[in-house]
Amino acid sequence: MTQSSEVRDGARFPRRFREAERRGRKIARALFLFTGIDDEVDEALMERVGDALLQRDELGAALAEAMRRPAGDPGRVTHAQIGRALRAADASHDLPPALRSFLEQATTVPEWVDWDRIERGAAAYRFLGRNSGDVLTLLSLIGGYRFGGPADLLVLTGGLSGGTTLRRLGETSTWSHAVTRAGGLRPGAEGWRLTVHVRAMHALVNARFESRWDTGRWGCPVNQADQAATLGLFDSTVIIGCLALGVRLTRAQRDDLMHLWRYVGWLMGVSPEWLTDVEHVRHRWNYHILLAAGGQTQAGRDLARLTLDAQAERDFGHRAPTVERLHRRYERARQASILSAFMGKDGMRDLGLRRRFPWALLLALAGNTLRYRLLGVLPGGRERLEVRGARAQDRQLASMFHDGRPAGVARLPEAAREAAA
Repeated sequence: MTQSSEVRDGARFPRRFREAERRGRKIARALFLFTGIDDEVDEALMERVGDALLQRDELGAALAEAMRRPAGDPGRVTHAQIGRALRAADASHDLPPALRSFLEQATTVPEWVDWDRIERGAAAYRFLGRNSGDVLTLLSLIGGYRFGGPADLLVLTGGLSGGTTLRRLGETSTWSHAVTRAGGLRPGAEGWRLTVHVRAMHALVNARFESRWDTGRWGCPVNQADQAATLGLFDSTVIIGCLALGVRLTRAQRDDLMHLWRYVGWLMGVSPEWLTDVEHVRHRWNYHILLAAGGQTQAGRDLARLTLDAQAERDFGHRAPTVERLHRRYERARQASILSAFMGKDGMRDLGLRRRFPWALLLALAGNTLRYRLLGVLPGGRERLEVRGARAQDRQLASMFHDGRPAGVARLPEAAREAAA
């Protein structure tokens, strides 16, 4: 745990903790509609969330410290060493102590991991098709910009800025794509490598910025509460968001999706106390994290606008420039329409965005009803939907890279590279 003198000398928790609780309760009303949880507050759980704001990934922190040691130090870890170690997926080689410990945990598969369930969870994600990307971009990512802290850190690091926004979004999509392909999370596979590398990136960003970060206001730059919140955006939020778009998911599919992301969270360095594959438990945690969240900041508004505007920059591969321009304009309008449905009047006002008529939600509901409730129940229908969904996700990912070649997330951003220097 790391704490600023302000936190140590005064309040137990950072100032953002529960500063916008009334607003959080209002936002949570939609969560109650889709999850069946109640509005009762567990004060012990709230305190755990507050404590987690000041807790970091200690194994990752040790690796980041080793990467900042001077050249010639026997304990120094380099970016190249990390890359080679991840490709080998073997901690038995002669590695610096911090890297060896880091890799030993990453290559040790927990006893609770059920590989059949993980593969079924990945298939369930592919089954979602384009809907998964819509929910992650609009409800999870932009919706998350309604709360201060993580958005402000992204602005500070330059993680989503100017002309790089679409590529950064594409790199995140490359990661989620890799972990949900067949065999993608097996040690040494692409999804596994990218996930462990992202963990190292988070540790480097934390090391780079914690000395000039307002810990008394926000907690650690990359902390366990925000890590748990982010994991919740990929598992249970994707589930309820896709249900809201009319996708039909069985209980088994939902459970398997939760199991897959539980393992992803473990690889990412999320504390075991915030890992679960029980959807109801995650919803309860999400509710309490929402109540503990900070208020809207300008950083979140800026990122929301950049992310939405980036949808009009995607490359859909049309040969005719006019058709390509029209498709881009349509995609931006479609995303704004669905976002308006997800955020509502208050959410769009918070984000400083113009509210749109939710025509795209109506189209999604009609299309998904036909696709999932009619075609999906036919013999072999689910398997066909998984194949079609994977193709739709492939096209969605490719549209984020104008050169047609996803770069992946293995390339650390400049902030992380500086931390390793």
